[in-house]
Amino acid sequence: MSESDPVPGGRPGEVERATALSGELTGQGVHGVVLAYVDTAGITRVKTVPTAKLASAAAWGVGMSPVFDTFLADDSIVATDVLGSPDGDLRLYPDLDRLTVLAAQPGWAWAPVDRITQEGAPHPACGRTVLRRTVAEAAGRHGVTFRAAVEVEWVVGRGDADGDAFVPAVSGPAYGAARQIELSDCAADLLAALAAQGVDVEQFHPEYAAGQFEISVGALDPVAAADHSVLVRQTIRAVSRRHGLHVSFAPAVLGRGVGNGGHLHLSAWRGGTNLHAGGTGRYGMTPEAESFVAGVLGRLPALTAMTAPSPASRLRLRPSQWAGVFTAWGRETREAALRIVTGTAGIRDRAANLEVKPVDLAANPYLALASVIAAGLDGLASSAPLPEEITGDPARLDPADAAARGVRRLPVTLAESVAAFRADEVLRTALGPVLADAVVAVRLGEAGTVEGLDDEGVAAAYRWKY
Repeated sequence: MSESDPVPGGRPGEVERATALSGELTGQGVHGVVLAYVDTAGITRVKTVPTAKLASAAAWGVGMSPVFDTFLADDSIVATDVLGSPDGDLRLYPDLDRLTVLAAQPGWAWAPVDRITQEGAPHPACGRTVLRRTVAEAAGRHGVTFRAAVEVEWVVGRGDADGDAFVPAVSGPAYGAARQIELSDCAADLLAALAAQGVDVEQFHPEYAAGQFEISVGALDPVAAADHSVLVRQTIRAVSRRHGLHVSFAPAVLGRGVGNGGHLHLSAWRGGTNLHAGGTGRYGMTPEAESFVAGVLGRLPALTAMTAPSPASRLRLRPSQWAGVFTAWGRETREAALRIVTGTAGIRDRAANLEVKPVDLAANPYLALASVIAAGLDGLASSAPLPEEITGDPARLDPADAAARGVRRLPVTLAESVAAFRADEVLRTALGPVLADAVVAVRLGEAGTVEGLDDEGVAAAYRWKY
């Protein structure tokens, strides 16, 4: 009998459930299940199983080498003292609660996975496990839960583009009706597919850069929000391919201009009450919410090792492009790294949240959310004071005034982000030593692969990786 056969002793309850799901999926014409996770470099890696083997996967997992934790975006490999060798194996266990029939990929379903060792312990470099642990610790130690969402920006290129070049598939202006009309059929299919998959889309619109669009989705618990970020991108790519289009979620597809963001929206809650609304602090924040924001603000330079992890991220993180490249916060101030979103009067108790702007979709969403939450919780625990807000563009501040107000530029190189992360005990502890070392190794490896390239070369190197 092979290890893939579902036999008593694995996960009996999950086997029964997966067996029933397998029958339902087969009845719907689903022939295979995509098992997906995101590696340290932000690349979604997958294995697939026939639908008939779903129960086996639920019972015993599917094998996957841990070496992918130190893969770079170009599939070259770096190493730490623990990871990066050809030795060992992990098991991918599908989360059946998140299993989704893929409307844009007929015959397929999708599920995020948890990575478990062969001995049954959580893999220390599994980002999904780290995020779940961080959320559980927040609830246990602070009585705080979270609602989160990840914005998704991407560019659409012509399917007949020459070589690796980017040729926008639409020509209309930013936020223009013309651009929406040009992508109308594809966009309608996309919205239909996401609705069929249970994704709550709040907005879809043309964005600023050439050929760029954005989708905003409803807030969920952080693990589900990260899962949806991966699922939404899978769906955008699949729908676009069916329309003969290429898409890129890379931080920058060109050496100059506005790039693709992946802003995080996050709100902390206690006992069903949003801590970002109805309080005595600025703009209705409670003192705890202010301290949470202060915690994130104080660790932004180190956080960029998770939230803006690619050399291409630096092409996006430029002043005066609404990317949030200064350690500053403000209400609805889109040049500040942290934007306080109060929401419209009448729904602020539900809508108020914190937007973290120096984030792109090269980031592993599980690591990005876990790190931001850990930073915020440290601020909450220490009652960290939130400094004075800024208005307008921080780039226009007098240097002396900016220094006095603690407004400084975020790291301009990946090496600077890594140095800040290495010095940050809170963030390294949140990830754990195995994953923290993998983050350092992968970031420095990415920096090394583009050494000597100009901006256009860096953009080209990552254009179609994400």
